[in-house]
Parts: sequence; C-alpha cells; structure tokens
Amino acid sequence: MLSPQLLPKTPNPLSSIYTPNPFKSLNPKTLKPSKPNFKPKPHNPTTIQSVLQWNRKPQLAGDTPRVVVITSGKGGVGKTTTTANVGLSLARLGFSVVAIDADVGLRNLDLLLGLENRVNYTVVEVLNGDCRLDQALVRDKRWSNFELLCISKPRSKLPIGFGGKALTWLVDALKAREEGSPDFILIDCPAGIDAGFITAITPANEAVLVTTPDITSLRDADRVTGLLECDGIKDIKMIVNRVRTDMIKGEDMMSVLDVQEMLGLALLGVIPEDSEVIRSTNRGYPLVLNKPPTLAGLAFEQAAWRLVEQDSMQAVVVEEEPKKRGFFSFFGG
Repeated sequence: MLSPQLLPKTPNPLSSIYTPNPFKSLNPKTLKPSKPNFKPKPHNPTTIQSVLQWNRKPQLAGDTPRVVVITSGKGGVGKTTTTANVGLSLARLGFSVVAIDADVGLRNLDLLLGLENRVNYTVVEVLNGDCRLDQALVRDKRWSNFELLCISKPRSKLPIGFGGKALTWLVDALKAREEGSPDFILIDCPAGIDAGFITAITPANEAVLVTTPDITSLRDADRVTGLLECDGIKDIKMIVNRVRTDMIKGEDMMSVLDVQEMLGLALLGVIPEDSEVIRSTNRGYPLVLNKPPTLAGLAFEQAAWRLVEQDSMQAVVVEEEPKKRGFFSFFGG
C-alpha cells in the first residue's frame, strides 16, 4: 500500500480559472480577496475582439466626393441640426467634409456650428471675382477636416443668374481643388419646394430626408420624395427626428415603423427628443461634441456611420408596457 506522501495530488479544477497556469496547484490564500466585492474576471478573448470590431473605422462606400443633400420640404424638422451633427460626426471619423448652407434667405448653419463671426466671404463674392474659393471656405478649429461654405450673407441679394448650374459649378470647383476633393459635400437645403429647393438638389446624387412623426411633415416628405426621384436621385434615406417613445406607447404618436411603411424609404437613423438640442444650438456647440454624449448625439453618430457605409437600419415595434397586476391576479382575479 502506498504511503499518503507518495499518492499523486489531484489537480484542483478551479486552478485553471484563477491562475494563468492550470498545472500549478491552487494557493488557498488567493481565494481570500482583500475587497469584499471583488470578483476575478477571467481573460475572455471574444470580448476584446468585439471591442476592436466596434472601434474600427467605417469603410467608405461609393465614389468620392459624395454629394448629399439634406432636405425635408417642411421647415423646422431639424435639417440644419442634422447637417451640423452628421457633418462633424463624419469629420470625427476621419473624413474630409464641406458643408454648404444653401438656405439663402434664412442662413443658420453657421450659428449652429459657432462660426458666424468667421464668415467673411461667401459664394457671391467668389462668383463676382472678389475672392478665391479657398478664402470663402471657413475651416473649423475643432476639426480641421470640416469646412463651411455659405451662399450669401444675410440681407444680401443673389445674382439673377444664380441657380442649379451655379451650384453645380461650385461643387465641381470643390472637386478640382489642388489640396484634393473632400470625401463628403453636404448641402443644407432650404424649406419648401420652390426655386431654392431645385437649386440645392441639382448637383446632388444622394439625399437624406429629415422628417418628424406627424401628419403634416409626412405629407411634405412624401411630396419631396417624388420630386427627388423625378430629378434622378434614387439613393434616398430617411432620418426620423424628435421621436418620443412614451407618446408612441400611449398611441399619441406614430411609430418609426409606421413612418417607414408610409414613406417606403430606407431608414438611416432615429433621433430621440432631447432638450439638449436647444442648449447646443444657443451655444453653437453641436450635440456630437458633448461630453458625456447625449442620446440624440449618439443617434447622429450612428446615422453618420451608416451614411459612410451606405447602410440602413430596421425599425422595431415599441411594445406597450405591461399593466401592473395585483396579488389576486395569480389566482385568476
């Protein structure tokens, strides 16, 4: 009979979890943590791979530069806010962006970006030969790969011949710059479907339609969709802005799925209602730059990611909250 000292030691199965070498025996002292809530976390390579996957840079799809017009038809739905936040999100992803404020009469994009005091020249001065194109471009100090270009100054008259051809010439001039053409040219379209709308959509080959889940906005969005398709723009995606899940659950607001079924467009993003939008607008500091980020800012960043890869999202049904049941409900009461 073997003596107890010569018996082989049975390996502890827990040793492979708490120690890097499974062949070493477990030290009982290591099982007594110094902190009461300490829980050892084993090495999980799958988690690290998923983190690296989400931290990757999006792959730019399509031919560059991609000329995208952001429109809606109805005023006040968030076109300029979408242009500012999506544009800066693209710049933060490493792409060069030029945002053109095509709203001649009511120029607001420079206010949302905090660049109103730096707009010295506009496209009108470029067309008149008073300055060069690079002098009219306002570079953002926060992200040097983002530039703003305004059509005209407030309370100024445009040349009679300014229209779709002039804006197309402007886009072609941006493509032929010596320092290289930008990856994205975003055009902030004015409200309505008049001459300003026709001018803004002329050089574009993609469109982002901004709408809110109300009847008047959806009617205008449906009308604009038909006009975009007649102009030859087939790549149309939709952003649903100012969504409130509490009103959707109470059946006081149409769901995103209802909006998508009514318009029949690919969904680029869903922006929740956020009071921080008003604060960021008054400060000239877009939502995507806030730290910590807000829900609306994160939604704009996700929409920019999908725009880069020409991807879309799928709307889901917002279920109603289950009603509270009493104690006697377990017995059928």
